[in-house]
Amino acid sequence: MTSLISRAGARFGALLPARADLTDMRRDPRRDLLAGLTVAIVALPLALGFGVSSGLGAEAGLATAVVAGALAALFGGSNLQVSGPTGAMTVVLVPIVGAYGPTGVLTVGLMAGVMLVALAALRAGKYMQYVPAPVVEGFTLGIACVIGLQQVPSALGVPKPEGDRVLVVTWRAVEEFARHPNWTAVGLAASVAAVMLVGARLRPTVPFSILAVIAATVVAQLAGLDAAEPIGDLPLGLPAPSLGFLELGSLGTLLAPAVAVTALAALESLLSASVADGMTVGQQHDPDRELFGQGLANIAAPLFGGVPATGAIARTAVNVRTGAGSRLAALVHAAILAVIVFAAAPLVSKIPLAALAGVLLATAVRMVEVGSLRAMARATRADALILVLTAIATLALDLVYAVIIGLAVAGVLALRAVARQARFDQVPLDRGDHSVEEHALLAEHIVAYRIDGPLFFAAAHRFLLELTEVADVRVVILRMSRVSTMDATGALVVKDAVEKLTRRGILVLASGVRPGQHQVLDSVGALDLLRPDGMDYATTPEAIRGARDHLERAGVLPAGAARQEQQAVPNPADSPEFHEEPAP
Repeated sequence: MTSLISRAGARFGALLPARADLTDMRRDPRRDLLAGLTVAIVALPLALGFGVSSGLGAEAGLATAVVAGALAALFGGSNLQVSGPTGAMTVVLVPIVGAYGPTGVLTVGLMAGVMLVALAALRAGKYMQYVPAPVVEGFTLGIACVIGLQQVPSALGVPKPEGDRVLVVTWRAVEEFARHPNWTAVGLAASVAAVMLVGARLRPTVPFSILAVIAATVVAQLAGLDAAEPIGDLPLGLPAPSLGFLELGSLGTLLAPAVAVTALAALESLLSASVADGMTVGQQHDPDRELFGQGLANIAAPLFGGVPATGAIARTAVNVRTGAGSRLAALVHAAILAVIVFAAAPLVSKIPLAALAGVLLATAVRMVEVGSLRAMARATRADALILVLTAIATLALDLVYAVIIGLAVAGVLALRAVARQARFDQVPLDRGDHSVEEHALLAEHIVAYRIDGPLFFAAAHRFLLELTEVADVRVVILRMSRVSTMDATGALVVKDAVEKLTRRGILVLASGVRPGQHQVLDSVGALDLLRPDGMDYATTPEAIRGARDHLERAGVLPAGAARQEQQAVPNPADSPEFHEEPAP
């Protein structure tokens, strides 16, 4: 018991901040302060925009950026990760808001935070690397499309129509715009998006998003553009932490959405941290600690009215490009946003919603890496299919179903590819003497088949069909040393094939059965069928002698043929062609 507690304590201690984190923050604080300021400028319009898009309001986005951004920076597993509200999470939250209301979203965020901490304690971070790249690219493309479509009502200056499907909402918004056009909103949204996209190409280091939003706000105020609806009043500061939203009776109902938010938060955060590692030299994130930090961030954010948070790839990339070297930059980013919440809320409240829509439209466009999509589509037809299906599912269904569909299709195609590697071939049994021995064996009605690769449920059926079609033989030898893996289905198929051949009077022997495969064959009753004389044959020569002994006893071969064959060849086991070769 004491050792168990000690191990649990050591595992939990590994998730907490270390002295090295403080040392890193002291190394070059001036550079981190500048990076944090830059990221805060970029994050402000995004936090506001994603808060509005989620349905909980701009104040929820700001609260998330401040609270979750600070805690994830302090406790997370990446020195360079910047966390907050993201477009991918917004895509998941919109239907939750529609079904369960704002309190449902806060409860889901709290539950997701607890689940993330549990995943960190279980050391599940390493398993996120097994998500195939086409799935990631596909749902990134789908998310970009959904984010862009979500901004259509605000960009067109019309009230957001009812509906939980983004395509339906977009179509209704276009119909409303056709009846009551609002060209002021369209002009503001298009101008902000154009400034961001063109400016990013000309001067990538300049935060054009905040500059464009400021310009749009000034124009709207000076020109008295009543058609440019502003964000509206914001609270002066963060609300006091509260669990008033929590209803214990609704936890069961919200479990499925919470699992979806947890999966997305884990996947996006670890993906973002990996991107940060790839952009630097000498940085390596701790996936379990990153999950722990994101879990604490998502436990705390709902207490202040914030939405669920994840690592933000765009803000993290800005952080890295502006020279951040430690987690101090992300902490500074959260602190600056907190100052803005307390000191500049009246000014922020005047930002037009259309301007924020323009920011998010540009963000959606920049999320699409055309080069990566083209490379993935050209790699293999399977990769292209996975990418397209995941993107369509994201757009037509939701992100959770999209990931499940993408993983399922990827798994099926991977199994299909592995199953195709299995080979079942009749092989010569000569010992280098120009097939004389092979001809003799065929005359004696002895044939050998070598099984290469995996013998499992996806590949076993073909093996059964081919094996049971052998004809005009008395003994079949299965050379099984190259079977790389075998499951219960494969073993059952072997048993079925042996039984069918036995009913036809054909003896089946096996050589080179690997130790790890004895158990699975024995569990289904196939092992005894493969050694009817009670012997295991380690090599093919031994199996041939066993076959000839059987044929002598059956009167097919003259007595002593097996001994004469053994004397004719001094030591067949010395011939390398007869030795069982292990699977590569």
